[in-house]
Amino acid sequence: MILTITLNPLLEKKLYFNKLSGKDNRAYKQNYSAGGKGINISRQLNLLGIKNHSFIFLGGANGKKLRAKLEEEQIHFSVVSTKDETREAILVFDEEKKELNTYFGLNSKISQTEIDQFLGKLEKAILNATTVIFSGSTQSVDVSKIIKKGIELCHKHDKISVLDTYGPNYAELIEQSPTILHNNIEELRTSLGLPLYTEKEKLELLDDFYKKNIKLAFITDGKNETYASKSDFHYKITNSNITEKNGTGSGDAFLSGLIYGLEKSMVFSDFTKLASAFGTANAASWEVCKVKLEEANSFVETTQLMEIGKKMKIINDDPTI
Repeated sequence: MILTITLNPLLEKKLYFNKLSGKDNRAYKQNYSAGGKGINISRQLNLLGIKNHSFIFLGGANGKKLRAKLEEEQIHFSVVSTKDETREAILVFDEEKKELNTYFGLNSKISQTEIDQFLGKLEKAILNATTVIFSGSTQSVDVSKIIKKGIELCHKHDKISVLDTYGPNYAELIEQSPTILHNNIEELRTSLGLPLYTEKEKLELLDDFYKKNIKLAFITDGKNETYASKSDFHYKITNSNITEKNGTGSGDAFLSGLIYGLEKSMVFSDFTKLASAFGTANAASWEVCKVKLEEANSFVETTQLMEIGKKMKIINDDPTI
């Protein structure tokens, strides 16, 4: 089973407008949805038939609405309740321009007591999983300590840990040597204070991840090339060319494809191309992490993977990590 941990979940309220003007805009439709990177991943894994469970904080009226949406989508989850409201976002869709904009509210404030309650349940949750994905932004250094402890528990119990987060304390989190790391380029620039504009800078960062005993690392950049490493070998992935509709959740779709490939014991080159295809298919849709396998597969052939730098003398396609 895959365990997704989302420490900063999101209630999304989406408003649809025929046309936006300077003032007095009236929506013709509205709906709510559950958001947050780990929740997105759980939604996508559900669609792929991969058993998973989401572990989250929820609080207030927003938390009740988000809980109802999770139940409606049949996303299995466990909750630690918070006194503060679950954060929310307003999504505004302009039908005329075919444009979607997102406006995020304030992060939830998580107390030390609530952090301790989460930590108290964490080891049991990890024991029941094969792979644990730590996803999304962290509200504070104190909250990020949950991820640090979680990676330690994954090492202790021989579980695969996946770090896909950003925010306070990120540099310390990668020192814990998660098995797999994924970030988009802007998250890395913000969290590590690195420029990462040239290929050389990206490959040097991948080398740094390898020195920290991170087995697989992936740096995505929207429609631009993805850079990846397996041990100390480097790869560049060129994505299929599409007309992008909504890039939200494409990194989560990418990671879901990666996990699917690992669960199905696919070789590195195949599951990496499939992951990229999932990200591409997601960006080509208005929906978030609702990509069908056949939709992703339609982009695999036009996704190119190239080995760069050091070359393997003997190709090892062992899917294990």
